[in-house]
Amino acid sequence: MKRLVLIEDQTAIREMLAEILRLDANYQLVGEAGDGQAAVQLCLEVTPDICILDAKLPGLNGVDILRRIAKKLPNMRVLVFSGHENPVLVREMLEAGAHGFVEKTAGLFEFNGGTYFGPAVAALLRNVVANPATSNAPDFLTDREREILQLVAESHSTKEIAAKLGISVKTVDNHRTNLMRKLNLHDVASLTRYALEVGLIEPKKTI
Repeated sequence: MKRLVLIEDQTAIREMLAEILRLDANYQLVGEAGDGQAAVQLCLEVTPDICILDAKLPGLNGVDILRRIAKKLPNMRVLVFSGHENPVLVREMLEAGAHGFVEKTAGLFEFNGGTYFGPAVAALLRNVVANPATSNAPDFLTDREREILQLVAESHSTKEIAAKLGISVKTVDNHRTNLMRKLNLHDVASLTRYALEVGLIEPKKTI
């Protein structure tokens, strides 16, 4: 029986998946989390065999979660479960250590601990191979700069970011200045657009 954790910020989807997984004798659900920081802590604590990971999470996205835990949990298999098939995001998730990438409209149980890509992602990967220029990612940003970029784009203030990350306001300002210089972007709106383009955050839903 495979020990599994489920990382998904939308409560309804997470609860639905949890109920489905509990009905499958091949899996034992040993933990759930709904935000990035909690996901890192959960995975390191329970050391699961499989992690089903949403690519877009508040505070810390799937790429940065994987970068933090992949080397510490080399035997854990990771299936990314996402509603957004962005070529930059797919490439970054795979480079960070994901073993599969399935769109939320595809079936979940195709993945058996090996490597699997849903049909939309497989088509996207073929396009990336054919057109590598479309997969350029912000590799020149440090992990901390990426983290602060996401939090800025999520509309957190400098004080809120400092409190969330346990660092000083001055340190946050320094990181924000550095990432603005590297990206040649000089306001929050531009940073937010960039974060959307590279898949760090989701577009805000409108009613």
